Amino acid sequence: MDFDNSTRTELSSLGEFGLIDHLTQHIELKNTETVKGVGDDAAVLLLGIKQTVVTTDMLVEGVHFDLTYMPLRHLGYKSVVVNLSDVYAMNAQPKQILVSFALSSRFSLEAVEELYAGMLMACKKYGVDLVGGDTTSSTSGLVISITAIGVADPGAVVYRSGAKETNLLCVSGDLGGAYMGLQILEREKAIYKENPKLHPDLEGKDYILERQLKPEARKDIIDLFAKLQIQPTAMIDISDGLASEILHICKNSKVGVELYEEKIPIDPLTYDTAREFDLDPTMCALSGGEDYELLFTIDLKDYEKVKNQLDFTVIGHITNESKGKLLVTKSGTVTELTAQGWDGLKLK
Repeated sequence: MDFDNSTRTELSSLGEFGLIDHLTQHIELKNTETVKGVGDDAAVLLLGIKQTVVTTDMLVEGVHFDLTYMPLRHLGYKSVVVNLSDVYAMNAQPKQILVSFALSSRFSLEAVEELYAGMLMACKKYGVDLVGGDTTSSTSGLVISITAIGVADPGAVVYRSGAKETNLLCVSGDLGGAYMGLQILEREKAIYKENPKLHPDLEGKDYILERQLKPEARKDIIDLFAKLQIQPTAMIDISDGLASEILHICKNSKVGVELYEEKIPIDPLTYDTAREFDLDPTMCALSGGEDYELLFTIDLKDYEKVKNQLDFTVIGHITNESKGKLLVTKSGTVTELTAQGWDGLKLK
């Protein structure tokens, strides 16, 4: 965080409500469902006969992000996107968010403005209203908590528990890129600590760096479902890694799965960078996380609708629970599908 101290404004000079007023003065409401936004004890939402989807997520400095290399505007953008991704994973459309954060005295008004600007940028892109939240002080780092509210037509919401035997297992986009972007950033941070005179070597890594620093939620996939008249039977977003999310669907749906390693979509840059780090690209896709792609199951009858869609990849199929959760490797070996979990990938 580099700011000109000559223009620094202490947050204490505004107070909590002054800060809120300052930050929210440029908010533009876009949805007729928002009867009352920022400015009262609660937001008032007119949802009619729609089903409401509400989700919340928290990002903690030193656990989910490192401000050494995460620009505040990118962090604000990402913090919104990761919540919207959960709404899309329910086959719903996000409409409103509430933003809360805890700040220490090391953050100036200008720093918080940068954070908030990223949030408003995401709101504008996804057509979402920021309708309220809370701020408080912190004795350590930055904590961000966002609640997202979405709506869906009756019967349109998709849960993790709807997968059925013989369903196809599909995923959007490609996987592992965000994790490899994180590895690049962590490597360059370590090098900088050793020798601050060296410049970061990030050339040619734009795609995977953006996957980590400024991910996008897959609104386009939900819109495509509607266009193709596809109703997924189960769905989840990939925040903790492909293996973990598959196991969530299996557990909630009480089914088994066969996942084919050769079908897992991995971008060439992700693959090559993993090899550069002596990592298995497949393991990066299975356990890396933060891709925010959509993992979903569909009925066999919908295969014709998705087989030529570039954004969809069929990576396996659902089986009877008694057959287990299996990974079929490129060599044809069948092994149990396991998830390393997020704990091993947290920032140190």
